[in-house]
Amino acid sequence: MTQTGIPFFFMRGGTSRGPYFNRADLPEDLETLADVLIAAVGSGHPINIDGIGGGVAVTTKVAMLSASDDDWADVDYFFAQVSVEDQLVDFKPTCGNILSGVGPAAIEMGLIAPQGDVTEVKIRAVNTGAKVLAKVQTPGGALTYEGDAQIAGVPGSAAPIALNFMGVVGSSTGAFLPTGNLRDSFDGIEVTCMDVAMPMVIARAEDFGLTGHESVAELDENREFFARMEAVRLQAGAAMGMGDVSKSVTPKFGLLAPAKSGGTIATRYFMPWTTHPSMAVTGSQCLASCALTPGSVADGLLSRPNENPANVVLEHASGTIEVLVDFDMADGFSLNSAGLLRTARKLADGRVYVPSHIWKGH
Repeated sequence: MTQTGIPFFFMRGGTSRGPYFNRADLPEDLETLADVLIAAVGSGHPINIDGIGGGVAVTTKVAMLSASDDDWADVDYFFAQVSVEDQLVDFKPTCGNILSGVGPAAIEMGLIAPQGDVTEVKIRAVNTGAKVLAKVQTPGGALTYEGDAQIAGVPGSAAPIALNFMGVVGSSTGAFLPTGNLRDSFDGIEVTCMDVAMPMVIARAEDFGLTGHESVAELDENREFFARMEAVRLQAGAAMGMGDVSKSVTPKFGLLAPAKSGGTIATRYFMPWTTHPSMAVTGSQCLASCALTPGSVADGLLSRPNENPANVVLEHASGTIEVLVDFDMADGFSLNSAGLLRTARKLADGRVYVPSHIWKGH
């Protein structure tokens, strides 16, 4: 055999897609695992012609599942972001969109048995330690992907998957405000560095000479903006205690602007070297938290909701995403939990093949 076949499910999770593996079917050491994922996705070519990636960052993501030994969780979710062209794998972040498919994938893999019309799956995101309760539709004890739920960035409708994120504050850096400040300034750009579900550097679009309502194509073509943004991101990453982040996708970058389509605030999210076509689930929690935090760079861009929990509607490049934020203002802003509605769908299953010289299998 010149190739090694690895069982997988190919799924769309939220507005991302990629292979979902049983962790037991992959190599244990991370160096070999990275080589396997690079080969499976086809990293190293702009359209991933020699793998199952789709040529953009939202289609070169990988989920690896296993039964959890955590007292609370049912399933461990280990995430990998594979680069499109650079043959790099980042195991530090997590992905909330791909997480949308973890509940259904765990049922497909036999890690969880359906229970009634709605099956609750307790997920531990091992990259960050976050805990997520997913409610998956299993009418009559059978998993279904059909339903009426719609999310921006995905055509049609599917079964709703309710996600409730807990323990996401400081999940990567250990602090809500990793620099200790509500605002910092790098290269003359004022930012809020915040770690909620995803460490982020957040700025006002106007400070880059942007409206914050540009299309994905317009932003991606603006290489001068990306150069300025990356310079700020690198300095902010160091100030957040993350070291040299030049080869890491974290911290991510976000822009804020006044809403113009009835939402709470307008946003753009970067991955970070391209513009996200819609919005990351993890990033949405951080941006919503920033919007609700007095003294952040969001000041003056919105009328903050008075109710708690607050329904924060983020306008993004493909539409909107709603984040239900349960928070406490007794001692500044503190997040209790964040809820979102997503969908997922199984696209294919079988085996994906990698050259045996990379890994011969178990």
